[in-house]
Amino acid sequence: MAIIVCPQPQAAEIGLEVMRRGGNAVDAAVTCAFVQGVIDPQMCGIGGGGAMLVHSPQAGDALIEFYPVAGSRVREDQWERLFTREAADRYGYVLEGWVNDVGYQSVAVPGTVAGLSEALTRFGSISWEEAIAPAIGIARDGFAVSGFMHGYWTTDYGPDVVPNVQRIQATPAARALYTHDGRLYAIGERMVLAELARTLERLAAGGPEEFYRGAISSEIAADFAQNGGFVTAEDLAAYAVNVTEPIRGTYRGLQVAAAGPPAGGLTLLQMLNFLEGFDLRSHGWPSTEAARLLVEAMGWAFADRELHVADPRFVDIPTGALADKEYASRARSVVADRADTTHVCVVDDGGNAVSLSHTLGSASGVVTPGLGFGYNDYMNCFDPRPGRPNSIQPGKTRMTMMTPTMVFDGSRLRVCVGAPGGTKIVSAILQVLVNVLDHEMSAVEAVSAPRVDFQGDVVQAEARIPRVVCDGLSRLGYNVNRRTLNYDSYFARPQVIVAQRDGHLSGGSDPRKDGGAAFDTETT
Repeated sequence: MAIIVCPQPQAAEIGLEVMRRGGNAVDAAVTCAFVQGVIDPQMCGIGGGGAMLVHSPQAGDALIEFYPVAGSRVREDQWERLFTREAADRYGYVLEGWVNDVGYQSVAVPGTVAGLSEALTRFGSISWEEAIAPAIGIARDGFAVSGFMHGYWTTDYGPDVVPNVQRIQATPAARALYTHDGRLYAIGERMVLAELARTLERLAAGGPEEFYRGAISSEIAADFAQNGGFVTAEDLAAYAVNVTEPIRGTYRGLQVAAAGPPAGGLTLLQMLNFLEGFDLRSHGWPSTEAARLLVEAMGWAFADRELHVADPRFVDIPTGALADKEYASRARSVVADRADTTHVCVVDDGGNAVSLSHTLGSASGVVTPGLGFGYNDYMNCFDPRPGRPNSIQPGKTRMTMMTPTMVFDGSRLRVCVGAPGGTKIVSAILQVLVNVLDHEMSAVEAVSAPRVDFQGDVVQAEARIPRVVCDGLSRLGYNVNRRTLNYDSYFARPQVIVAQRDGHLSGGSDPRKDGGAAFDTETT
């Protein structure tokens, strides 16, 4: 049996078709990723970056890291005088003029093209041209604007970021691409990305080299040089993917593999270590005590994230000490007495599995004239203050909460999970794993269950969390915001595949965004 889940149903169906034609999980994930970059152009695309966790029963596990990195023209103190405040989510930074959030200076060197190529070369079975072909057709012929995309454009995400209706018009080329001279596309209206189709055709013909050392790279470098950006031709030519081992831990006797620093896997392992000392199943969900324990795990691990999660090529990270179960045990003793991004998960009938997160961050609003795709705004979460773990340096990537994750029972895959959703990714993946492993929920139940999130200040509770639970947390001293929406896009949107003991696979795509699960019991 083969199965694929992601937030875009059309992309899931195309990925499944790849496996029906004999492709494996990596083939499906890469093809799906290119399609996602067309039909969800502010979430992801060839101007972004990400991480892919690959499991092969024969070859083992590998983490392919292709995060965007700061260009060679950056300086550690370049924005120090523009610093206004940390964002409320304790993740990004607000600067005068929003120079780190939108525009050419917000863009880091993209890694998606190199990362998808590396994955296909190492683990795939189809050609580069075959993987890109479906995306070309959709960009050329057009696609219907989804309700989620339109909602992304119009939703107020607060005072710490540029409104998205302005973001998608930050440059003339972006305005021409994503609006009708400033008027938004309607839900269901067909958007045609002809320039992107031509760029993808050039990429298919010339390979990834076309993006990093060929004509496309020359156009990118010229555009950024003309507009004061930090990405140069030399930066593109020097970009390199990192293939490494995932970070590993255990939870209730099961083995956990995830993307380590600068991604969120270490933070996830810390939360799991913390919760392992409590009988969550006995409390049920939702309940005040289960919510309290989740909130305490999040608060404790997120506090460490701010101090220790950074690019390990530039900062020494005490990974072993932070992931040590005794460290979590000491934290439990303290609290026991106290009152954006997209993702795809794939498993094929050969047992190969992929958890792939890729993103534009919040999207920079920059489109190079004639190329038809948007770039990341990965500079927005670098600390503008010098001398800190996430301070700006050339060639460095910043902290990210992307956390592609797998759980194994011995050699048998048990869960494949990941999520888009910024700072809320790790807390969402945590709750999905707890829902599956402790509360024995199905895949669909696990991603659909009401959720809480705690970034260290206010407990955000979805409206479906019973009032009695929120009141219980308030009486224990927590500042609780019971939100107005039952399925609230504030929270991350996990994608999960769960393997039962009999080998049956089930998938769930978070209903907080358009989601698709495609499976074929007859795949060979």
